[in-house]
Amino acid sequence: MKISFCCTDTKAEPWLAGLRAAFPADHVEQWAPGAAPADYAVVWAPPQQFLDEQPQLKALFNIGAGVDALMKLRLPPQAAVVRLDDAGMSVQMAEYVCHAVIRHFREFDGYEADVKQGTWSYRKPRLRQDFPVGVMGLGVLGERVARALAQFDYPVLGWSRSAKTIAGVQCFSGQAGLDDFLSSTRVLVCLLPLTPDTQDIMNRQTLSRLRPGGYVVNVARGTHLVDEDLIALLDSGHLAGATLDVFRTEPLPAAHPFWKHPLITVTPHTSARTLREESIAQIAGKIAALHAGQPIASLAGVVDPKKGY
Repeated sequence: MKISFCCTDTKAEPWLAGLRAAFPADHVEQWAPGAAPADYAVVWAPPQQFLDEQPQLKALFNIGAGVDALMKLRLPPQAAVVRLDDAGMSVQMAEYVCHAVIRHFREFDGYEADVKQGTWSYRKPRLRQDFPVGVMGLGVLGERVARALAQFDYPVLGWSRSAKTIAGVQCFSGQAGLDDFLSSTRVLVCLLPLTPDTQDIMNRQTLSRLRPGGYVVNVARGTHLVDEDLIALLDSGHLAGATLDVFRTEPLPAAHPFWKHPLITVTPHTSARTLREESIAQIAGKIAALHAGQPIASLAGVVDPKKGY
């Protein structure tokens, strides 16, 4: 068995060492143009040349939960695409989102600004029932986030393409359920996969449907959000603020207005980082299962090309 590693912007040696330790009797190599055919590939944003030169691949294992960059390429028709279904990312995402929601709800940002001015301030406690949190996208990460928020007694709503049932979460689905979901939400969290249907989904029209004083947390992809529409709704007072971890261009350009907007908190795409050891263990387990003859459909994280996730 041969495994090819082709990941841009990723230090290869630790990944290669981990995969070689998992498959000591097999060939694990970093891809270079003209390399011999491989059975499986571990990838992140590979060049089209890699895929064109490896038409025999049985499966591509993406070292992340988002596969939007991979879906833009011409893939070998018989190769399955398998994403990480957790590998330590869901708890990180739950931490990040809960921190952002609690910081806004408890007005810790306001206290922080006061303290910097040497002011000892007081704010009247707010009621949780006035701050329903809506999570868009109820996959592995979205469901973990929704469950975590519910532990803090916020009213939690969820919206997904297909119907879901999650204890403690009021679930909506499909285009028919989107309006009711948005109009019932005050704090909107985006955890959607990026597809042609979800690109620009957070725009002036949809964000205007949030309850007055709405707040936006985007931890999915930058192109889910129309930047200028968010700024216009913040400046009009309809939205109270936003925490943004992902952007249309990364790193965020120095001249972008998000940097200096007083109601926007920016973080550098750090809400949920890929944990290498956990990811290698998950990918190795799936490769071993496939090599032993287990059906691809039985694995977690197999991507439906028609849906894009």
